[in-house]
Amino acid sequence: MIVSVLIIIAVMMQPSKTNDAMSSLTGGADDLFAKQKPRGFEAFMQKVTVVLGIIFFVAALALAWYSSK
Repeated sequence: MIVSVLIIIAVMMQPSKTNDAMSSLTGGADDLFAKQKPRGFEAFMQKVTVVLGIIFFVAALALAWYSSK
């Protein structure tokens, strides 16, 4: 439960990548091939989200294995 709440918080804290309302309606297809590396806070939040996702996945597998025994 704790990891899932932390994942939600980490995702909500990530900066928005849409510039305008039309971009959010079209899905931002014009930015699809933009080669922009995330920097600073955005890169940190992406790494935190990935780590929390891995922890969540491993915990889910461990709980499933433990409950089957």
